[in-house]
Amino acid sequence: QVQLVESGGGLVQPGGSLRLSCAASGLTFSSYAMSWVRQAPGKGLEWVSNINSGGGTTYYADSVKGRFTISRDNAKNTLYLQMNSLKPEDTAVYYCAASYLTLERYDYWGQGTQVTVSS
Repeated sequence: QVQLVESGGGLVQPGGSLRLSCAASGLTFSSYAMSWVRQAPGKGLEWVSNINSGGGTTYYADSVKGRFTISRDNAKNTLYLQMNSLKPEDTAVYYCAASYLTLERYDYWGQGTQVTVSS
């Protein structure tokens, strides 16, 4: 079965850094574009970033551009999100999502990892 498992979340102070990981199994990871999507408490889903299957093309929401870096290691079947200069408004559950051949839809989702940015 397909499984996406996020890890690396936690409590961090404003201005701090955190690195999220998403370990994929049960799929040919290198065939999937990958995305990070977040959901703040009581709010809707917000797209954060995505990366193409080969890792050569990345995009970011304006709210995180310059602070976050998405990357992937296809040999390890793992997606990453390096988050720097964190702000309280970054507090959310962060999900990874896999898209087969197209980013028009999310085919698989992880369960999410909580990121809390607070003093």
